[in-house]
Amino acid sequence: MYSKRKLKHILLGNALKSNDLEGEKLGPFWGVPIMASDAVSSVAYAIEEMLLVLVPVLGLSAVNYLGFVTSPIILLFLVLAFSYSQIISCYPNGGGAYVVSAENIGKTASLVAASALMIGYIMTVAVSLSAATAALVSAFPGFSPYRLLFALLFLCMITLLNLRGMRESSKLFGIPTYAFILIMLALIVTGFVKLLTGNLPPVYNAESIKPVSGGFGTVSLFLLLRAFSSGCSALTGVEVVSNAVPSFREPSQRNAKNVLFILVGIIIVIFGGSVILVTSLHIIPLEGKTVISQLGAAIFGPGIMFYILQFATSLILLLAANTAYNGLPTLLAILADDGYVPRQFMHRGTRLSFSNGILFIFFLAALLLIVFNAETHYLIPLYAIGVFLSFTLSQTGMVLRWIRVKGKGYRYKMLINGLGALMTGTGTVIVFVTRFHQGSWMLAIVIPIIVSIMNRIEKHYQFVGRQLKVNDFMAHYHKSVSKDTNLCIVLVGGINRSVLKALNYANLITSNVVALHISTDESQSELLQTRWVETGIDVPLEVVMSPYRELIEPVEEYITKKEENLKPGDMITVVMSRFMEESWFANILHNQTTYFIMQKLRRHRNVSTVLVPYIYSSAFRPASEHEARNKTK
Repeated sequence: MYSKRKLKHILLGNALKSNDLEGEKLGPFWGVPIMASDAVSSVAYAIEEMLLVLVPVLGLSAVNYLGFVTSPIILLFLVLAFSYSQIISCYPNGGGAYVVSAENIGKTASLVAASALMIGYIMTVAVSLSAATAALVSAFPGFSPYRLLFALLFLCMITLLNLRGMRESSKLFGIPTYAFILIMLALIVTGFVKLLTGNLPPVYNAESIKPVSGGFGTVSLFLLLRAFSSGCSALTGVEVVSNAVPSFREPSQRNAKNVLFILVGIIIVIFGGSVILVTSLHIIPLEGKTVISQLGAAIFGPGIMFYILQFATSLILLLAANTAYNGLPTLLAILADDGYVPRQFMHRGTRLSFSNGILFIFFLAALLLIVFNAETHYLIPLYAIGVFLSFTLSQTGMVLRWIRVKGKGYRYKMLINGLGALMTGTGTVIVFVTRFHQGSWMLAIVIPIIVSIMNRIEKHYQFVGRQLKVNDFMAHYHKSVSKDTNLCIVLVGGINRSVLKALNYANLITSNVVALHISTDESQSELLQTRWVETGIDVPLEVVMSPYRELIEPVEEYITKKEENLKPGDMITVVMSRFMEESWFANILHNQTTYFIMQKLRRHRNVSTVLVPYIYSSAFRPASEHEARNKTK
């Protein structure tokens, strides 16, 4: 046990108290690299993805059409930036498209938005790590057979760093992100200087590579739309700031907006500058060489700056996955609070991060990397759809909000959000249609499945709430008439039917009963104490604060102290209630703390544990059916 605890300390560091949370939040300086890494890193593969569509049809002349494809992407990026700044102003608690859709469109739309965001975030991790591996392989072709292994190692590393907490990960990730921004700015400035002075010839001349299908006549609107859909990966990351507003220090909204607009400026300069240089140098994707690596070789030459660029590119692509680690766990915590995903996603780990959400990302991203062998262009179609769908729902929700709420300047704001909804809605259709044969059709199946699962989880929690609710507690409460004085400790988390059953059982076996509540939230414990007194329960309630959010350790420490005062022959009985489910799926929606407490207390010679089951029928039958059965009984 000691070695296990020591290993955890080495990997994750010292545990943080709950009141340390504000110190873990981000300011603008560290918020920029954490939140901007995904959007900035998109430059490393968005241009390449556009060219992979255009080059097979147009050959070398494909670069001449990059401007036609890039301009609407940059325009859409600006519209989204202003739109999301409004979302930050209106929804300071985060949640982005999910919260906006829930309030302004409806439950189904909000769950679709949440599903799209989940997919988008998971795909962000898979795409970023795949692209990081591609950049590494481009610089060192000998690593090519180990592409998947490197991607999985990167995933393990970034997951571990996020488990160590936001403040620590922001410093580790921030420096490489700033390094990439600086090296890209140096690349663009150097490239423009050489271009203007005539010292930067094209990488390939017009005769070296011929178009597959001829010249201008082969360009079609559908071809440009396909390229647009591929380049839209550059838009990813703009939504993460609005999803993670609570991650910023106060004033959180102002800091979030500052980070958002800094992100916009960086992206426009790097993305736009890179497109101009790629067009001027006639760079197209080649086997084993990324567009950025060719751009670096042409401008910097084969010296140290080229390898710095490749290393920084690989790092930024790796760190871009960190955007999802900041956005998705927060979203899952909000969904858990609303009852749509397991409650365990609300719990913060020893370093105040939503550790269950982080591990959720790890396992799903690892599965995607294995299935798609860490190949970026296989993942992009699934990536863009989820992002664009959440964009569309959030913008539509904001339009409906301005119609309902109005307020100062609402017409101007509604115009921006309306334009955003129109453009992203069109983009969603374009991406879905143009990428249908590459797998975008899967999302038409996956998203409804996720929505259905979340609906079932909500119904389960609602049913459990109805089952546990007790309005006439004292009418069913039985005071102790036992003459036994051995101590009995009842673990309580609230006032409900399962606690009622546990207290009644304890009162049967002894007159010396104490209710113990381990508090990880001071406001919730104060509410419980008030209700306990108002209800009139004669069992004393003792509250033990747990600043490190542990439940098992404080219970053992409390019992150990009580055990020291025992007389020879006395015993302590610990009574716990536990939900008993018919369905395995329903069982995983509840934590198994009682099991771990029982295992912990087995070493205590004078302590016995009693598990009082609280059984109810499957939660996934309609409520009316349950009620009908109960009435029949």
